[in-house]
Amino acid sequence: MDNAAIDADVTESAVLDANVLYSVALRDLLLRLAAGGLFKPFWSEEIQNEWTRNVLQNCSGVTPEKLERTCQAMNTSFPKAIVREYEAIIPTLQLPDPDDRHVLAAAIHIKAKYIVTFNLDDFPQTILQTHGIEALSPDEFALRVIKDVDQYIAFRVIKRYRSNLDRPPMTADEHLAILEQRRLTKTVAFLREHKAFL
Repeated sequence: MDNAAIDADVTESAVLDANVLYSVALRDLLLRLAAGGLFKPFWSEEIQNEWTRNVLQNCSGVTPEKLERTCQAMNTSFPKAIVREYEAIIPTLQLPDPDDRHVLAAAIHIKAKYIVTFNLDDFPQTILQTHGIEALSPDEFALRVIKDVDQYIAFRVIKRYRSNLDRPPMTADEHLAILEQRRLTKTVAFLREHKAFL
């Protein structure tokens, strides 16, 4: 089935840029929220190749085999997430960084509502709005999903996620501190107000 026909009516559908998938803590949080039904995640093979390539360049001790297993696990957990057959759209697009056009093309192809990226300047809203797409930082996106979609499902997902972290085990405060280091400042501020649920 063509990805363009999959979940096109889901409001909270988002293409996750490579710089968002790069961080283990951020990637795990977003994918667990997605597994909880709070949004539909999408990525392409090109996006996966980009973040895994950067991890291999920057992180010693990480092997290609481990990253391949991670990508396989992502694709198995979210079999509809891989965007294909979007390449024809790329030449029709103009962005400040032409290398980012594949991300927007993928989002247009599957009618995503959001692109989640740290590089907001590379996705001008004046361009994206013509396609009905909004670029959000991971912090803004996570906060929106947690706060506005279903807070209590989100809290349960985050609590379960933290309880599965056993190398080492983490308190809620320790987990929130890690997320804050990943630049989720607004999200963490909101979660701290509801720490009793985490």
